[in-house]
Amino acid sequence: MRPSALLAALLFLLPHAAEAQSHLEARNRWERLCQIRKEKFDRILPEAMRENMVDMWIVAMKEGHYDPLWASLGGGYVGSIGYYIFTDRGGDRIERAAIGITDHHRATCGAYDIDSPTIDLAEFAKTRNPKRIGVNMSEEMGMADGLSHTLHAHLVKALGPVFGTRLVSAEKMVSDFSSRRVASELVAFGDAGEIGRQIAERALSNEVITPGVTMLADVAWWIQDQMLTRGLGTSFEVPSIYVTGPEGIEATSNDRIIQRGDLLMIDFGVGYLNMYTDQKRIAYVLKPGEVKLPASYQRAFDQAVKVRDVIHRTAKPGKTAQAMMDAVNAAISAAGFTQMRAFNQVRADASTEFIIGCHSVGDWGHGIGPSMAFFNPGRLTYEMRPSNLFSIELFAYTPIPEWGGRKLRIPLEDDAVVTSRGVEWVYPVASRIALVR
Repeated sequence: MRPSALLAALLFLLPHAAEAQSHLEARNRWERLCQIRKEKFDRILPEAMRENMVDMWIVAMKEGHYDPLWASLGGGYVGSIGYYIFTDRGGDRIERAAIGITDHHRATCGAYDIDSPTIDLAEFAKTRNPKRIGVNMSEEMGMADGLSHTLHAHLVKALGPVFGTRLVSAEKMVSDFSSRRVASELVAFGDAGEIGRQIAERALSNEVITPGVTMLADVAWWIQDQMLTRGLGTSFEVPSIYVTGPEGIEATSNDRIIQRGDLLMIDFGVGYLNMYTDQKRIAYVLKPGEVKLPASYQRAFDQAVKVRDVIHRTAKPGKTAQAMMDAVNAAISAAGFTQMRAFNQVRADASTEFIIGCHSVGDWGHGIGPSMAFFNPGRLTYEMRPSNLFSIELFAYTPIPEWGGRKLRIPLEDDAVVTSRGVEWVYPVASRIALVR
């Protein structure tokens, strides 16, 4: 074949090869989600319903107003009103019904027993006689609060005078079902975390940043382009790309131009296979003549790593998140650090202060499982279980001479799974402040 003909053939094949790969990726993701769904229904749903005394769980939604768990439960098209209904009829398996939700692939997946365009809801309940019907209503957790006021009224009417009075909040049950993980979920979450780590570390490098030219917004847009190209989601929208100085955060994801001597930080997360991460990375932009990180900055980072190490070896399942957070805070204090009075309330002393916010992650960037975080009061009461995913988030404040003794805040945040052995990372955690040259 002549070189010109070979080139023409390659140019013809390239877009078709890319299209084929795209189709393979779409099917691959669908197959992985199907596997996760079946395992969750088989392994997690029975214990979540029975521990919370929920006999029937109804997830109702309308076209254009899908429940936050819609994708996790299987997605599908809702024409008017659709239901996912899960009923405990004894044995080791929960009955699963998809009503009024169209999905041409659902039978292939095999996660549901009943697939029907419509049912008489009162008759359906009568044949199963549930004492407590869980619905998605929650004071604190948006992921467990998908039922609108009008849909609630619809359910009460459709279930009739007997079963319409048996509706209860499924808040805790939804948290347990979502936050207890099967192996295929942990694999997917590890993949998501590694993707996020690579994007963040590339973003804080000379691949993306030219000091004196690149704006914070440019870095944020680069990350969003990466996520768009790779078909990723997020629960945080625009990534937070910010500069930290003596007065705190100076600018975030705006037209502030990155300068030499800046300390840059990223706070963002990716969504992949319905698993959402929450991650941070830090970089320093070298000044003219500098070849390494200032010693005071390195010490501040090292202090933060020591705090993280205490969390890593202390946190374990078996207690409420509140009790475990108290134990972790005590252990960090015993290691020589000072617990901060309130977030960003810095003392004018020589101590390294800390505050933790080790929250649930996975089902959303801020998840709905047990949470060792002051900003999730309801989830502090939930027991930590093996397979719960946590964002191990902390802030350490260390005084540095360049700022006249004011404290440099170092945030660390990477994602982990709690096992019977303790905290285990699902991808390589932040090990350094990166250098931008």
